Amino acid sequence: MSNDEMSGLVLTPLAVTCATGTCPTVYSTNRGTLVVQGYTVTPAEAGVRTPDGEQLVEIPIELLADALRAGTPS
Repeated sequence: MSNDEMSGLVLTPLAVTCATGTCPTVYSTNRGTLVVQGYTVTPAEAGVRTPDGEQLVEIPIELLADALRAGTPS
């Protein structure tokens, strides 16, 4: 996604692992996508390649399950 596509991005928390918002979180966006906040994993650590502009992010499995249960806001 280009920087132009990222402008005007509005995040709505779907699932969080703490009350402060400074921990792994899954957000829905106003563009019908998800944004994931988590712990950065380097491609070397994971043994994979990533294209420019992409990153690997690790989150607890429970967080993804919570996000799926929450669904998307109306």
